[in-house]
Amino acid sequence: MSLPNGYQTLVGQRGSQMSGGQKQRIAIARALVREPNILLLDEATSALDTNSEAQVQRAIDSISKECTTIIVAHRLSTIKNADKIFVFSDGKIVEIGQHVELMERRGIYHDLVINQVTVGGEPGKDKTFADDNPDEEDSVVMQQEEDNDDNDKSLKNYSAIRGLLRLNRPEWWQLIIGAISALIAGASMPVYAVVFGEIVGTLGSEDPVVLREEGDRFSLYFFLIGVVSGITAFFQWFMLGIAGEKLTKRVRGLMFETVLRQEVGWFDRKENGVGAICAKLSTDAANIQGAAGYPIMVGLNAISTILIATGLSLYFEWRLALVALTIVPVILLGTYFETKFSQMDNYGSKNAIENAAKVAVEAVANVRTVVAMGCEEVFYTMYTGEMVPHYKKGRTSAHFRGVILGLSRSLIYFAYGIAFFYGGHLVVSDGLDVRRVFQVSEALISAAMSIGSVMAFAPNFQKAIIAANKMFIMVNRIPEIRDGPNSTHTGWSTGDITYESIRFIYPTRPASTVLENLNLQVLLGKTVALVGPSGCGKSTIVQLLQRFYDPDSGNINIDTINIRDFKIMALRSHMGIVSQEPNLFDRTIGENIAYGDNTRLVSTDEVIQASQKANIHNFIASLPLGYGTRLGEKGTQLSGGQKQRVAIARALVRNPRILLLDEATSALDTESEKVVQTALDEAKLGRTCITIAHRLTTIQDSDLICVVNKGEIIEQGTHQELLDLGGLYHKLYTMQRG
Repeated sequence: MSLPNGYQTLVGQRGSQMSGGQKQRIAIARALVREPNILLLDEATSALDTNSEAQVQRAIDSISKECTTIIVAHRLSTIKNADKIFVFSDGKIVEIGQHVELMERRGIYHDLVINQVTVGGEPGKDKTFADDNPDEEDSVVMQQEEDNDDNDKSLKNYSAIRGLLRLNRPEWWQLIIGAISALIAGASMPVYAVVFGEIVGTLGSEDPVVLREEGDRFSLYFFLIGVVSGITAFFQWFMLGIAGEKLTKRVRGLMFETVLRQEVGWFDRKENGVGAICAKLSTDAANIQGAAGYPIMVGLNAISTILIATGLSLYFEWRLALVALTIVPVILLGTYFETKFSQMDNYGSKNAIENAAKVAVEAVANVRTVVAMGCEEVFYTMYTGEMVPHYKKGRTSAHFRGVILGLSRSLIYFAYGIAFFYGGHLVVSDGLDVRRVFQVSEALISAAMSIGSVMAFAPNFQKAIIAANKMFIMVNRIPEIRDGPNSTHTGWSTGDITYESIRFIYPTRPASTVLENLNLQVLLGKTVALVGPSGCGKSTIVQLLQRFYDPDSGNINIDTINIRDFKIMALRSHMGIVSQEPNLFDRTIGENIAYGDNTRLVSTDEVIQASQKANIHNFIASLPLGYGTRLGEKGTQLSGGQKQRVAIARALVRNPRILLLDEATSALDTESEKVVQTALDEAKLGRTCITIAHRLTTIQDSDLICVVNKGEIIEQGTHQELLDLGGLYHKLYTMQRG
């Protein structure tokens, strides 16, 4: 309970704020708290350091006496006391018995035990520590006061509109044609009002010849109005619709490019989880179209209609026009309040939707765990709970919007009543021509209808402005890790790496120091191993070299050149990384391996060669589609060991000058580990290698072993030198040997 917020500490999406060992211990606690009748352990202690493993194993042994326990294990020491051991080979059970019985038979189980003794000392006691994800145990504390710079800032509405027009500039000719068509289409209603008034006056004639001639003439006018309206409607819908869709596509691409450009620390923040980002990419981009396309068309229609209708009305009978226009301030006032209310509503609803999306993404991404733990109802309740604010705001907004839109519709008929009431008075008292009454009333009614149409789209337009504001805030954000004016270097001659007095604190966890006064030198072509307890800062050392983060103080140099002076893409292109939890994409195996080097077209021969070095080629070749086999999301079609070997091949295809191995063989069985370890040993030749080790036997031949504890290197030397020193390394090695 060393965390400031204790059990209330946020662990981040998918537990990203914790190291592998910490996540595994929480998962074990989650399983034990329900006091199960059947306990299923699938490599439950594989990511724990020696001390934690011993404690957890005792807890598991204790509860195993009270329930049926099924264990899947590579580390055979964890199942020595099992009542019955089943040995699988090629999908079949080939041996059954207890540990002693199986050892006496000298079969497959016996060979596995002997191999583990050879590779890792005492069978099973082969992992000392867990990997520390970017977020170590002593730095798990997330900053509770979120830095909401993406949410608190806002731009002026006119700035957002102006920015959207700049983005839509490539479609300028479509916008111009669509705008002209919309303006012409908007004039159709006032023109119709003039023609309608004239034909009403004509129908009062008692001369049948005049009725026939004038009727034919005005019928032709109506036909022409229909043709022009149809053509202009087609062009405004087509041109503005195409421009709006292209804008939406461009905005989505721009937002996604911006997301990929951000530093890793940006993703550590709570509001930038997968669900929130996906919601922004889908919802915001779609909402932005509310300021383009159809809304623009409606707005231009309304402007044209209102201006022409008002001008004609004042021209035909200014007194009647001014009386009928008294309802316009009421309409505008209602529009103003509706817009302001919609603005507040949209800001609150957007946050609720993003929070709900994060819950949904996490539940779906971990659906096997959700189902296994019976947490479907829990996540459903969380999801619906996050949607409650959106529902409440939507309900209130619906009531208010219903009043406003209802008022806008009724005002049309109010305008009719006012126009004909006062128009009748003018006809009787001043002898006003009836045609003028119909022309003015119809023209002003068309203007009122246009205002109503604009009001109907005001909420969508307001959503578009809000989404555009947020989009521009995002795309204008300058990443904290970026190429500077001095970042001109693309490579180095020798390649000696030096860490000088490094101090580092994760931006989202300012309460805890991860690295303190760390000094380390890695010479060209040497292999340096980092060992230490879970959360001590091992992975952080590697991530600083990759410039995922920059140290708060101190320098990291390659050949006396600060890594800040290298171009980031060039710096990372010289490094190959294999993590403890390999991330594979839903593409083919060949494409996943070729992604290791995106600076060129990787040939099939190179992919195969890298796969052979990683001991995965034979398996891939045995698949029906070979290297064309799709891996599924997160590589779900492969086992843990197979994914790890594909990741190793992906690193080797780049032919890196620096090889970074973050527990590269942790997910492999003993036999595969030996083969892959041999391949990695060959891959290290001529390269600088930094490896994070849990199994001390895998790094005994390293040129330098550094023991990291609480963010500092407390011991360093060769394997034998550290044993002779009799310090922490000696203690850990002794514990592993049993």
